[in-house]
Amino acid sequence: MEEEKEDLLFANYYLNRRALQPGRNRRYWVKPWMYRREQLGQYETLMRELREEDPEAFINYTRLPMELYDEVLTRITPRITKQDTWWRQAIDPGLKFACTMRHLASGDSYSSIKWEFRVPSNTMSMFVPEVCQAIIDEYAAEVIACPTTPAEWKEIANEFLRRWNFPHVCGALNGKHAACKCPPNTGSTYHNYEGFFSIVLMALIDADYKFIWLDVGPDGAASDAHIYNDCELKEVQQNKTIGFPDPEPLPRDDRNMPYFFVADNAFQLRTDMMKPFPFRNMTVEERIFNYRLSRARRVVFGILAQRFQILLSTMQHTPYNARIIVQACVCLHNLMRIRYLNMNIK
Repeated sequence: MEEEKEDLLFANYYLNRRALQPGRNRRYWVKPWMYRREQLGQYETLMRELREEDPEAFINYTRLPMELYDEVLTRITPRITKQDTWWRQAIDPGLKFACTMRHLASGDSYSSIKWEFRVPSNTMSMFVPEVCQAIIDEYAAEVIACPTTPAEWKEIANEFLRRWNFPHVCGALNGKHAACKCPPNTGSTYHNYEGFFSIVLMALIDADYKFIWLDVGPDGAASDAHIYNDCELKEVQQNKTIGFPDPEPLPRDDRNMPYFFVADNAFQLRTDMMKPFPFRNMTVEERIFNYRLSRARRVVFGILAQRFQILLSTMQHTPYNARIIVQACVCLHNLMRIRYLNMNIK
């Protein structure tokens, strides 16, 4: 219901602005140079050359290996294919996917990408959210799964101990502000404490940088603690239905210790939530603890933002579309972590 109200708000805003402009006759339905996209656009020229001559460059251009790129395109094609009409041909699904991946990978605006692919920016603004939604519908249930049993949580905790030398950790919890333009008529609703407009990605991440739970879309003015207090994750923690293993002794110890999440000082210290010591003049043991905890928390957001650099720029989208784009980036990131564990993006 909230998303529908936002869509109506933006639609009324742009329709009213358009009504104030003087009428004009359209000279072209599509400009002639854009019709030559099949001969001169990057989808048919540069991307084909990268496929045949430089697979590594293809990965850095699209953020996906060719095999995975083709698989994702094949699976989402039925969801994004439009029917040709007597008036004009529909845009090829492969071209839609290529424009979308370049937008996510580089963070370039539609106005910049249109010169490369010879696709109007207003057309891209319609199909990019559609492609992202198709990725979510096709892959979200497959690649984002929150553990529900003690054995699954214990497997994550064992991986944190093996890789980051911190026992009993069931995940790293944090929030990331994804910058977006100021929505009209929203005041300071999306203005965060860092001084820009954003939506918040609240996520729980395992030891292998994979997202196992996320909540996308709270406005930037909300704090991490406020978002966490209102989310379902805290609810299942409080009523003990989250499925954590029973407390067990730490290595080389005989006292039981509960399993927990690691977080920063924005969150409340609880038996199932561990955060660093906040004060100065710490003892050696306290500094070592903070160092170990920060190592366990280093799995949050870094690889995701470097792989899809739209998250490092200010997204020129409505909050509703920005949420879809962030979720699609998370799905593709998890897919890459599952299929290509050690692949780096330059």
